[in-house]
Amino acid sequence: MPRKSKKPVDRPKRVYQSNNLSTSAEIRDPIHGYIYANALERELIDTSTLQRLRRIRQLAGCHLVYPGGQHSRFEHVIGCMFLAGRVGNVLESRRFGFERDSTLKLRIAALLHDVGHGPFSHMFEEVLAQKTDVTHEDLSQRIIRETEIGDIISSHGFSKPEISELAVGKSRRERRFMNDVIGGGLSVDIMDYLLRDSYFTGVEYGKVDVHRIINSFQVVDQGLAISQAAVFAFEALMISRYEMFRAVYFHRTVRAAELMLIKSMSLADKVLNLTDLSLPNYLSLTDEITLHRIMNIDPGSDRELKLAKKLAIDYQRRRLLKCVFEQTVQMRDSFLNSIFNQRGFRETLEARIAERAGVELSDVWVDVPTAPSVPVSSARESFKEITVVKGGQDIELGRKRKRNSHLHSYSLGISELPLIGTIAGYMDIMRVYTTAESRNSVRRATESVLLKDDFVSKVSM
Repeated sequence: MPRKSKKPVDRPKRVYQSNNLSTSAEIRDPIHGYIYANALERELIDTSTLQRLRRIRQLAGCHLVYPGGQHSRFEHVIGCMFLAGRVGNVLESRRFGFERDSTLKLRIAALLHDVGHGPFSHMFEEVLAQKTDVTHEDLSQRIIRETEIGDIISSHGFSKPEISELAVGKSRRERRFMNDVIGGGLSVDIMDYLLRDSYFTGVEYGKVDVHRIINSFQVVDQGLAISQAAVFAFEALMISRYEMFRAVYFHRTVRAAELMLIKSMSLADKVLNLTDLSLPNYLSLTDEITLHRIMNIDPGSDRELKLAKKLAIDYQRRRLLKCVFEQTVQMRDSFLNSIFNQRGFRETLEARIAERAGVELSDVWVDVPTAPSVPVSSARESFKEITVVKGGQDIELGRKRKRNSHLHSYSLGISELPLIGTIAGYMDIMRVYTTAESRNSVRRATESVLLKDDFVSKVSM
């Protein structure tokens, strides 16, 4: 009998097609151009849970200073999905035993990584921190497991628990570099928000060649590494992040608006149950709905509720707190950083300033927005070094790595990078705010307490 000719093998193209599922949606994004989603991704995007992110701004009150900063968490997660797909393409081409299913997992995880954010994004996170021991990442995992999102994931053959862990960069089942892609210093999250926030706010600091970094990705000892040629691009990424925190995220007027939001939500919680973390309640909260509910509180004779309502109305009308003192403290010591961020420290300082200024305690606000100048790793540890690959391709077959004679990797300490080394540590900006009416008296009192009494230096000793 004549032998039947074999049909040609339809090998997957390097252009990502989401596990061989055909493209189901085309999204035009101002940052990344055309983004294509397959049927599974489109089904997730079309859920009410994902669509809710359209009504949660990425930068909370930033638009009151940078009017273009109106973009939402929704666009951000779409962008992260795209970049995660690009990372997957690169790792597939490196032949690390990385299959198309893993690329799809990365894309799904990136798409869902912010699904647990509350109203006003990280501002609500501060309210949660005051009143609960739950974070938006905890809520993301619950939402993925317990809502329609989990049903969709399961119907396509993926594990809800696995995706929920990977979505917050805490997978115990996947290799470590998968977590690195979602969270940490080389994550698609950082890459997208720097590009996106820079674009919409109109500042120039966040413009980084992220594709140079992604195209250099390698895997070494189960972790994500970059080629030596991309070290300068990585350094630019870290510097851009630092500058965006100083110029945008920690801008003094942006923080004034955000302090008002945090206080207003915290005070209103006792009647609006904002921190009731049942999923139906939590998923009903968006920026405008939350603001509307607070503004329509009937406070009666309750002073806290009156203040909550006033702050919400003032926020909407852009009648913001005024900054009367500002000092940047660049710390390398995490212990000192923790002192500055203790509520007791801030409350003591507020009481001393209010007493000396002769104003109500509620008219003095001490703010110490803080962030590590270099992001933490996917393991939530200090990001002290990066693995750099020098030479040719690193090919991993199964669990064995085969190296050509020109390849080796080494650890590069973050402090060894000339520019990053100068800013490594904790970036704290101590500010004092008050109302417009109390500006002069609180400024004089603050200068007396902080400068003449040398309060900051005493704490820093």
